[in-house]
Amino acid sequence: MRGGGPVSAAPAARPAAAPLTGWPDLETLQQAVLDGAFGADPRSVRISTAFATSQAVRHDGRSGGYRNEVLSLRLGAAVGSCAAEPGALPPEAVTDAVGADVAALLAHPLPVVRTAALDAYLMHRLPHTPAHGARPLALAAGASLEKSRARARAVVDLLAPMVPAGGRVLVVGVVNSLLEALCSRGLAYVPCDLKGGVTEWGEAVARDAAGAVGGCDAVLASGMTLGNGTFGPLRALAAARGLPLVLFAQTGSAVLPRFVGAGVHAVCAEPYPFFWLDGGPGTLYRYGGLPGDGRYEGSGR
Repeated sequence: MRGGGPVSAAPAARPAAAPLTGWPDLETLQQAVLDGAFGADPRSVRISTAFATSQAVRHDGRSGGYRNEVLSLRLGAAVGSCAAEPGALPPEAVTDAVGADVAALLAHPLPVVRTAALDAYLMHRLPHTPAHGARPLALAAGASLEKSRARARAVVDLLAPMVPAGGRVLVVGVVNSLLEALCSRGLAYVPCDLKGGVTEWGEAVARDAAGAVGGCDAVLASGMTLGNGTFGPLRALAAARGLPLVLFAQTGSAVLPRFVGAGVHAVCAEPYPFFWLDGGPGTLYRYGGLPGDGRYEGSGR
């Protein structure tokens, strides 16, 4: 990668006409970006750096691990990201993005590119600050499993007040530390992931959220649902059943908070660099999860 000079200056103030949250769907949000509702014409801002991270994780003390790939795009001081399944991120995802304007990338045929570009643009315009609704939470330095567990506790702290004692949570996008954290709060879970498989403890993982949600009191989902096209149906499923939906997001960390108040109750956002890349301290950003957020009226179980 080429070295650069100073990063670009902070963007101008967001126009009052563009709400921070409550966007009805991804298509409407993306059209608002294209229309310049957030103050910068996406045809005039270009991605300076594009890079892919291929990761394999097996935390010390765990019997299994996982792999995925992440596309990250830099726009000014901001980095937007979208994760993909191993092998699903072709080289042109990087080469097409670098030097391209955001508007062009929002029309790219690959969903991973479109999602990373939207994330980069919104991170550029609406960085994770209290002015944009974020509540920062320090993540201490530590080994990969320590940081994974600390993030999991932060996510479950957002979710737990919405779930009755002993309740059950549909977890879409299985992360073993999250399952462990739910158990520590006395909550049951139904693991669900498009890949299927089993959890660290040998529990079968469902593949279909709609078929697994019965009897659940809440839905906890990964930001990867944004990149693989399942976020919209999942949000509709939770809303139809009156269930709170909480998201933990490395993918789309600046996108998913925009849906708080419209079927999403809370988001724990973790922008690049992610906890698994570095053992140093980091920061999580929590949105929602307060009385009145997400239009949550109680469990529809």
